[in-house]
Amino acid sequence: MDVLPLPRSATTRSGDAFVLDESTVIDAGPGTEGAERRLRADLGAATGLPLPPGAGAGGGDGGGDARGAIRLRVDAADAGHLGPEGYKLHVDGEGVTIHGGGAAGVFWGVQTLRQLLGSDAYRKAPAAPGRRWEVPAIFIEDAPRFSWRGLMLDVARHFMPKDGVLRYLDLLAAHKLSVFHFHLTDDQGWRIEIRRHPELTRTGAWRARTKYGHRASPLWDDKPHGGHYTQDDIREIVAYAAERHITVVPEIDIPGHSQAAIAAYPELGNTDVIDTTSLTVWDNWGISPNVLAPTDNTLRFYEGVLEEVLELFPSAFVHIGGDECPKDQWKASPTAQARIKELGLADEDELQSWFIRHFDRWLTERGRRLIGWDEILEGGNRPEGVQEPGGDTTAWGLAPGAAVSSWRGYRGGIAAAEAGHDVVMCPEQQVYLDHRQAAGDDEPMPIGYVRTLEDVYRFEPVPPALTPQAAARVLGTQANVWTEVMQDSSRVDYQVFPRLAAFAEVAWSALPAPADRDFADFERRMAAHYARLDALGVHYRPPGGPLPWQQRPGVAGRPIDKTPPNV
Repeated sequence: MDVLPLPRSATTRSGDAFVLDESTVIDAGPGTEGAERRLRADLGAATGLPLPPGAGAGGGDGGGDARGAIRLRVDAADAGHLGPEGYKLHVDGEGVTIHGGGAAGVFWGVQTLRQLLGSDAYRKAPAAPGRRWEVPAIFIEDAPRFSWRGLMLDVARHFMPKDGVLRYLDLLAAHKLSVFHFHLTDDQGWRIEIRRHPELTRTGAWRARTKYGHRASPLWDDKPHGGHYTQDDIREIVAYAAERHITVVPEIDIPGHSQAAIAAYPELGNTDVIDTTSLTVWDNWGISPNVLAPTDNTLRFYEGVLEEVLELFPSAFVHIGGDECPKDQWKASPTAQARIKELGLADEDELQSWFIRHFDRWLTERGRRLIGWDEILEGGNRPEGVQEPGGDTTAWGLAPGAAVSSWRGYRGGIAAAEAGHDVVMCPEQQVYLDHRQAAGDDEPMPIGYVRTLEDVYRFEPVPPALTPQAAARVLGTQANVWTEVMQDSSRVDYQVFPRLAAFAEVAWSALPAPADRDFADFERRMAAHYARLDALGVHYRPPGGPLPWQQRPGVAGRPIDKTPPNV
């Protein structure tokens, strides 16, 4: 059996396989309408079969329509046993039955059924008219290990048009991933329409040129680069994801990684230190020194941005970045120093914490939860209260609902979990998919540590040092894709696949300890999965290394030869 991610249990059975043909119907019970639509759209396109509704569709047991049917049911008993994302799939000669603990469980069961039908089930039209569509007799019981099974895609460094984003949501769904972390703003571009601040996209979405390769490269692409999503685009993306049981978590970076916003609205920067009117959207990579000024005007501006973001994204979580914020301008700024004194803060680190805590409370008051990179833990652990503008005294530190994306290894996640905060584990040493996949010189624009397919497969999201109580705070895990050296979707594909398949199994399946995982079996199942990726048109890295047209000879990367540090 070549299902991926690996199911919790699977038993092949004697007896006839089920054959889909012109008489096959979809018998969808209440709550399974979304899965029914996707099943009919995807399998109907690939097979050319009509797959009409069965006589029992909409409720009941399907009556006399049980033979020759694909039956979809939400089952409360399965919800108690397997959770809302769990499912049972039973196939025999008379049909297919998928019971899910919730609508999501039925949908994930449908993804497994699609895998069982073979790679041609992933095509947009029948590749072999007249072929026999057969599902083996089998019983599968399955449920995910984590609820947060994510991919972060950076569209700020290199813009991905809307159709490419929708394609990636399909790829996430095919791998049973449940969260799409949408990195929408950075120094190099602002990608979301904010109607009350139109210059964010009119000016902030475009840069005049782009560094080609790592920042050490002498090469430039002198063609302007940019683009943004309208609010209608965002609504479409969010709805498309929701039908696939994927939550879209937006990221709006503050107070660092904000040069594109400052280029659009110079008053957001530290105007008493530099001439912010001379700033443009950054054309290089790395960490810009130009950060937001700690003023009331900046707070009100970003509250307005977030008000529109909340209207577009129903996600409980909103990511505010909080990482890599240089303090040099604040140290030199009389305005920043006056704010530190006014608030009774110790230093610039505590000033950054004040920034984060402001939006933490702001989001909490609106029923949302802040999530940020693990730097949001810094400068905010004093037990006493802090005087805020207006005379309010608020307990120092993050709200209980705030969560942490642990990217600088495990340490930030461990500290957050032990302090009672939820955590998403995404250490760069393990699951940054922009890092190179092999040590060879033929890897295109190689950066970072070598992280092979097997390395990703042996990643463990829950550090063994955590107590059981703290371990329960690990919501799940996420692979991150930063696109500085990824100019188009083919380059993104090359970096993401096939490693995302290994990551998906880590996030979904109850695997043994890393050293005991059966990578040979995973590779065997990958042989079938490569055919699915081919059918989906994914430009993955072949097991034998990059094809000639996937290489970028002569373009500098940032190789790191040493082994990743102990995280």
